[in-house]
Amino acid sequence: MDITVIGAAIIDILVGPVKNNIFAIGSCPVEYTKMSFGGDALNEAIILSKLGKKVQLISKVGNDEAGERVIDFVKGNGLMTEYIAVEDGLTTGMNIVLISEDGERSFLTNPKGSLRRLDKENILPYVNEFADIVSFASIFVSSMLTIENMEEVFKNIKNKDGRILTADMTKAKNGEKLEDIKPLLKYIDYIFPNEEEIALLTGIKDATRNAEILVEAGVKCAVIKCGRKGCIIKTKDEFYEIPAYLVEKPIDTTGAGDSFVAGFLSALSEGKSIEECGKFACRVAAQVVQSVGATSCSFDEM
Repeated sequence: MDITVIGAAIIDILVGPVKNNIFAIGSCPVEYTKMSFGGDALNEAIILSKLGKKVQLISKVGNDEAGERVIDFVKGNGLMTEYIAVEDGLTTGMNIVLISEDGERSFLTNPKGSLRRLDKENILPYVNEFADIVSFASIFVSSMLTIENMEEVFKNIKNKDGRILTADMTKAKNGEKLEDIKPLLKYIDYIFPNEEEIALLTGIKDATRNAEILVEAGVKCAVIKCGRKGCIIKTKDEFYEIPAYLVEKPIDTTGAGDSFVAGFLSALSEGKSIEECGKFACRVAAQVVQSVGATSCSFDEM
């Protein structure tokens, strides 16, 4: 395996473009309603596979029709499925994704579904089999993965000399601040919050300063995703501001952040510099937002 990815694998129902006043007008015609596959880890894993990488996916689904569809999709894309837990009585996560006329999206999620139920017991038994690059696809997604549990998982991942641990995140669910996740940061080689997610943790809106704060707190490399503005990369000794690739009209930004991480990790696995990784990540994200769905794009022209 080139890369191990840990996190959610679910189904997305994509609807768009939806007018911003949908709840005021009651109904509106849309151009598409599409079933797709998503979840931070699945998005990353599929994009990495399309970029030619061998990927190990660690996830959880329910023993239901939706879970079967997810596993069939994973198999069909050449990924290993033996590390995906299938749990009786659990509902496989399904998100309703409302996509606005400018390509931005809003999510309706089931907090009791598999999206929020990945546990350390679904991860720790396989740590010795993980690749040399491990991506923890989202801090704050699963309520089962408390900060204490994540610390145990991260410590075990880093027990292998030379193994690289990366982590993405979503918005803090319970008012957590940077101090709360500080025990995790010393284990993380690369962290990929977007500028809004990290601002919620630090109380500071300046992305450059937040990158510096993350490095000061123990992260080896902070990569702040800034959407249409590109990204900021900071290590102890290096700093880069990398512009986004120009996309005249994004169709669907679902999974843009996940695809950015996949692009970064793909380049990292090939020994590229962090600046080159950032540029390639922006390029991959730009490609993804030109198709409906997080994993439907092609990279034949890249």
